[in-house]
This record gives sequence, structure tokens and C-alpha cells, in this order.
Amino acid sequence: MSPRASRSGLRRAGLIFAFLWFAIGGVAHFAATPLEMSIVPPYIRYPHAVVLVSGVFELLGATGLLWSATRRSAAWGLFALTVAVTPANLYMLQRPDHFGIAVWVLVARLFLQVGLLALIQWGTQRDPARA
Repeated sequence: MSPRASRSGLRRAGLIFAFLWFAIGGVAHFAATPLEMSIVPPYIRYPHAVVLVSGVFELLGATGLLWSATRRSAAWGLFALTVAVTPANLYMLQRPDHFGIAVWVLVARLFLQVGLLALIQWGTQRDPARA
């Protein structure tokens, strides 16, 4: 297998992972709305609306990853959305007792979030050889 084919396969796998991550996450915003609302920091107003709107954007972004014509726009949107939900992840880390989740899991989640940002950027960039 050529390095280019291998890179292409890895990109495809990364896109599939990102699609599944955001599609499942988007559905969770509607299937488990009260749980999702519980991680919205108290200083953010209208947690119900925030959860539903971010769920819609997760689903739109995941769907946008499926087509090459919308992939870059979807990537920018998902990148911004991932950054925008960071306060919820930090809030959970500040209050692990409130959520019953081990601190190491919450710290790992922050690292996973950074990895997800890198995956979104790398997985959706144009292959210079194909451009």
C-alpha cells in the first residue's frame, strides 16, 4: 500500500470517527436532554435552548462531513462548536463530585477534545496531491 493510499485510509477513518462522535453526541442532546442540561455551567442562560441548539449544530456538522462539497464548512463549524462546549467540560472538571465521574476521566476528556480538534483539522484538509 502506498503512503498516499495509507494516508487516505487514515483520513477516511478519522472522518468516520468524527461523524460518529458528533452524530451520536447530537442525538444525545435530544435523547438525554436533562442530562445534557446538567453539564451546562450555571452562568450560561437558557440551558435547555443551548442544549437543543448545540445538538442541532452537532447533527448538521456531522451530516456536512459526509459530502466533500460541505466538508470544510462542516469542519469549521464543528471546530467552533467543540471550542464552544469547553466551558461545560471545564465545569464538570471543577465539580466532579456533582457528576460522579472520576477526575482522571474528565481530564482525559479534555485531552480527547484537543485530539478531536486536531482530527477535524487534519481529516478535512485537502490532499495536496489531489488538488
